[in-house]
Amino acid sequence: MEDIKKTYQDELLVGVGSPAEILNMCREKVSDSFEKVRKYYFGKKVSDLLDDELAEMMVMDACFILQFIVNLSIGGNLFSNNRLRSRNVALDLVLLENQIPYFVLQEIYDLTLKVSKPETTDLISMLYDLLERVNPFLDKLKLENHSVEKPPYHILGLLHEFYDPNTSDPPNIEAILKVHSDSAVGLHKVGVRFRPNQNMTWPLAMEFEQSTLRMPRVLIDNFFEVVMRNLIAYEQYSYGVKNYVASYAMALDMLDATPADIAKLAESDVLVSNMGSYEKASNMISSICKDVTFLDFYYIECWQKVKNHTDSYWSTNFAVLKRKYFGTIWKAIALFVGIILFAVAVIQFAFRIVDFTEFH
Repeated sequence: MEDIKKTYQDELLVGVGSPAEILNMCREKVSDSFEKVRKYYFGKKVSDLLDDELAEMMVMDACFILQFIVNLSIGGNLFSNNRLRSRNVALDLVLLENQIPYFVLQEIYDLTLKVSKPETTDLISMLYDLLERVNPFLDKLKLENHSVEKPPYHILGLLHEFYDPNTSDPPNIEAILKVHSDSAVGLHKVGVRFRPNQNMTWPLAMEFEQSTLRMPRVLIDNFFEVVMRNLIAYEQYSYGVKNYVASYAMALDMLDATPADIAKLAESDVLVSNMGSYEKASNMISSICKDVTFLDFYYIECWQKVKNHTDSYWSTNFAVLKRKYFGTIWKAIALFVGIILFAVAVIQFAFRIVDFTEFH
């Protein structure tokens, strides 16, 4: 990748003007912020780098990211046009350990693409195409969902902002609310249906009304696992970052306890699995939440409504009756025929009683 990074850096700088001059300007810009840059990192790897080495690394990585996004949008580059490869690179750029400060990326953007391509709107809009390639949800990200109050910490932080519920305070909970038979199959048995959430005010919203749990549509594959793990790690170890992605992972884990649960959600069009088997998908979802500390649960209100439904005598028994006698068309026909035969038998019995009375 280092050779490719160097090539992309040269491509980006040539488009601006004198490559050597622009490169020096970029390094000087980063050098002015060394103290701020080093505060973004913890550990020996960065602290051991000399200032010149750190500036070179930051500038090269930023240039590579910017030119990679440009190539994604215009095509004509074999490296970017390979769909699987480009998606793998995009995934690599949202790994927590690969982040560079967003303000560094913004400074290099201002010195390069903002000059050579003034028609580009802004950096966040450019990064949108990159993040869409790793977005595990089937509905597209919405630009208006990210925060405009302050810039994100890094690219992973920007992706996290797209899933922000825009609530002022997280829900305060002492313990996770457990619902009786809260797996997908268990809930289905007591009359709960699952449907895609089409009118979402929050990309990860789950809403329960009229015995239907509406959920965001999600693609379960290896990319899903990597993206979720990095978003959750970012939440767990960053000050002031809300745990709504961890809440989603926990809710999904409660619903997807077994391969049969995955099959039920797939049948309901709220989940697509590319894991090869439902068992692999179920095991992967369960592993994501392992050793994660849950302080907030953003679905507490929705889960309370589900619990009220499952605790209701009439809702539960009506669902059992419906499943037992109307689960298939043949069961419904058999019940209908049985009712007709019973009605005929009652009428015949009534006529016999009348005839017997008249005879005597």
